[in-house]
Amino acid sequence: MKTYLVTGLILCGVALVLSGCSSHYRVTDPASGKTYYTTKIDSAGRAGAVKLKDEKTGNTVTLQSSEVKEISEDEYEAALKAGTPAPK
Repeated sequence: MKTYLVTGLILCGVALVLSGCSSHYRVTDPASGKTYYTTKIDSAGRAGAVKLKDEKTGNTVTLQSSEVKEISEDEYEAALKAGTPAPK
């Protein structure tokens, strides 16, 4: 019985990890109008602030105010291709 419980918990954990890998987000800063694309959003520790890695530039960004929208993988890929900065 204990083996089934442990196996079930492991399978649930793997399912959560895999489902979290497929999320794509468009994050907009309402103050500047800048848009960022990412697959992971973290809490910055302050009320409502978010921290993310912008996939277009590779920069880590912290926003006090933001609009976050989950988008499809196709929209995410198209946005990255359309706005890829030139290599330095």
